[in-house]
Amino acid sequence: MSLFTHRAYWRWSAGVQFARLPSTMAPLAFTLLTTATTGSYRLGGVLMSVFVAAEMVCAVPVGRLLDRVGPSRGLPALLLLTAAGYGVLTLAAANGAPSAALLVLVLLPGITGGALSGGFRTLLAETVDDELLPRATTVDAMILDGVLVGGPALVTLLDLAGPLVPLAAMAAACVAAALLVPRRAASRDRVESGPGIPPARPGAALPWLCCAFTIGLLTSTIEVAPLPLVQRLGAPETAAPVVIAVLTGASIAGSAFYAWRGKIGDPRLFLAGFVLGGLVLSANLGWPGLIASVAVIGAFGGPLVATTSVNLQRVLPKNRRSAGFSLSFTVQAAGFGLGSLAVGVLPLWLPPLLGVFAAATAGAMLVRKPARAIGTMSVTS
Repeated sequence: MSLFTHRAYWRWSAGVQFARLPSTMAPLAFTLLTTATTGSYRLGGVLMSVFVAAEMVCAVPVGRLLDRVGPSRGLPALLLLTAAGYGVLTLAAANGAPSAALLVLVLLPGITGGALSGGFRTLLAETVDDELLPRATTVDAMILDGVLVGGPALVTLLDLAGPLVPLAAMAAACVAAALLVPRRAASRDRVESGPGIPPARPGAALPWLCCAFTIGLLTSTIEVAPLPLVQRLGAPETAAPVVIAVLTGASIAGSAFYAWRGKIGDPRLFLAGFVLGGLVLSANLGWPGLIASVAVIGAFGGPLVATTSVNLQRVLPKNRRSAGFSLSFTVQAAGFGLGSLAVGVLPLWLPPLLGVFAAATAGAMLVRKPARAIGTMSVTS
């Protein structure tokens, strides 16, 4: 069956995009809300920090819970709880709740929302066959680029109707995602425990977690710093969106080529692209160097995400996948946060070298055990 006629996949895709939408809306939605209600955007930043911290701390424990009940059973309940959390936060803000109360209430959607991506990624393995998985993960990465751009744009549009409307829309998106969770896997996702489940191999997932960390670390160097990157070249602030446009366009193009091939790529090749792109970005070789480095990192980023995801599934026992993928997304978010911090406190040439070092480390780990890293695809064995 072709992926593009695979109804279950597109239902899964619609569900996961709705589940992701609130997280992409949250930074701007929180900022606009607190600016309208308190006159200060700073509380919005603190709300977002608390929200992300709750997601990261609770992602793996909640993922373990999903592993126990099965993602097709657990995800709808978890999504409805997340929607309720956003709803409570909306009502509290509408009734003029104090800042301390908002900081406590924002924990509710953060605690339940951290494992959603891991649960949906686990469910993907039950939704498409093994041979479609590389193409499925790559197409999903392409759509995700659109969600990342569309989330803030949607907040800006909805804010015209009032600062509480984006929060209400975030709750509605979670409800829509709960209704779209595929049911096909319901009879297969009961988690067995016993001799049928292979034991976790210590360190088997470590190279892929390192790849996930590298993706967050190096891409944040570009996504957080387009303004200083163009100012370093003497360009005006209006040139900053060009950097993001090149990164996004290259990512979509690289993912499209990878999806067209429909095969598992060699992650060491993609990591080598990250090393090359990071070195050129750090070297400050003018506009040609900036555009070329951003394009290379973008073009190899999408395929590296897909390859990491497929190979990580290969080494995760079936009864640990939701927790394992939740850990992977948390590690990638940690890399993004560390890269963002590095941009803020280090000379501009240095943060890309941190990404280069992380990519080289991940590549070295894969070179040591190439058979485990890049063998024949068998994601459910």
